[in-house]
Formats: sequence, structure tokens, C-alpha cells
Amino acid sequence: MGQHRAENPRRSGRAWRRLRSVLGSGPVRFGSVAALTCCLGTVAFVESRAADTPAPPPAAPNVLAERRAAAENEAASRGNERAPSPTPSATGSPSPGQPTVRPTAARTRMTKAKRQTRPSPVAGLTQAQMDNAHAIVQTGVRLKVPRRGLVVAIATAMQESNLYNLANTGVPESLNYPNQGTGYDHDSVGLFQQRPSSGWGTVADLMRPAYAAEQFFKALLAIPGWQEMSVTGAAQAVQVSAFPDAYAQHETRATTVVGALV
Repeated sequence: MGQHRAENPRRSGRAWRRLRSVLGSGPVRFGSVAALTCCLGTVAFVESRAADTPAPPPAAPNVLAERRAAAENEAASRGNERAPSPTPSATGSPSPGQPTVRPTAARTRMTKAKRQTRPSPVAGLTQAQMDNAHAIVQTGVRLKVPRRGLVVAIATAMQESNLYNLANTGVPESLNYPNQGTGYDHDSVGLFQQRPSSGWGTVADLMRPAYAAEQFFKALLAIPGWQEMSVTGAAQAVQVSAFPDAYAQHETRATTVVGALV
């Protein structure tokens, strides 16, 4: 194996002396000084400019608050433009996420029952006559009047007023209440032509079909053995009419009407 040669101290000394002589020469020394001077001058110039340039004054607090508020408003307006609020559809259909309300069977039955509350006319009656017959029968059912008593009441109203709620031209007050025509027999008013002067009630009360029917039924139920009487006999016992046999002609139709209502 070869061995490294030991460095000659004489050669090293001569190289160092040459380097010092070169660095010590005038051109080299002038260039180094010039380069150093240039660098120091640049640094001094930059520092001088930095020192001469005045620092911007700090923004006032209210200015900062206004800038912040303006930035927030702008961000909010952009958010609204990107996400407009939903509008209801023209067809009225529910928007997504809303429950759809469907009618229940009970509600449907209740709606049908309301529609069928007004009974259809039978036995040749008009709708107004059938409505009055319905009011009479409902009152009798409420008072627990037997079916035969309902027939007696309908037959009586057919004879007395043709099942119309009549005012009386001789009783001006009666014209102030809802009516379906006028009569003229003494002071008789309403479906059963009951007379206020005979104690049946006030004019205002007797012009109400339900009240007039209630008064008739109370009088009928107070007659002993009325259920064994004929329809004509029972009606006459209540009304005390000048034409006692006139009620019989209405028995068949009255029976038909009651059968349609109960």
C-alpha cells in the first residue's frame, strides 16, 4: 500500500506569501473596498428611506367598526342571493318535509252526515214543508213522544198551516219574525195556528217551529188516553177546532213523513 506524502512546509509558506502579496496589491484592495462601500451604502440608503417614510396613522375605532359592518352586510346579501327562500307552489301542494293531511274515515262520515241533515221531501211536500216537519219530529223525539203522537202532530200542522210557518196580518208583530206566508184567523200564528191570547205563548215564541211543536206535544201528553184515540180525535182534543173531522184526511201522508224522519 502507498503512503501519503507529508506536505512540504516550504511550499505551503511560499503559497501563503503569494496570496498575501496579491491581496495586498492596489487594484485588489481598491476593488474590495469599493464592493464593501457599495454594500454599506445600499443598506444605509434603505434604512434612510425606511426612516424617512412616515408610518400610516392608525385607523380610528369607528372607521374599523363601519368597515366590519359593511363587510358583514355584504356577506349576508351574498348569502341571500345564493340561497333564496322557497316560494309556495302554484298548485298548492305541500312543500317537501311538510306532512300531508288526509281526511280520516270518521271525518268523511261526519261530513256526509252534515250533508244529509236536511231531509229530502216526501209525500208531495216542498223542502220548506219537509224542514218544518223535521223540526216537529225532532222536538217530539226529544220529549220521548210515541210514534203515534208524531203522526198526530204532523197531521195537525198539515191541516192548520199546510206545514208552513205563518205570520198573521192581524198581528203586526208576527211579521217581524221569519215566516213563510201569512194567515188571518183571529190572532193565530205559526205551524199550529196557536193563539197568544189563549195562553199558548208569546208571538215571538210561537213563530219558532220548535217552540210551537213543544207546546203542542205538552198539551197532547196531558190528555188522558190520547193513544187510544183516532188521529182526528187526538188532534181535536188539543186544538178544539171548528172542523174536527178535517184532520183525518192527512193521516196517511203524515204517517209517510214520520216514517221518513224516524
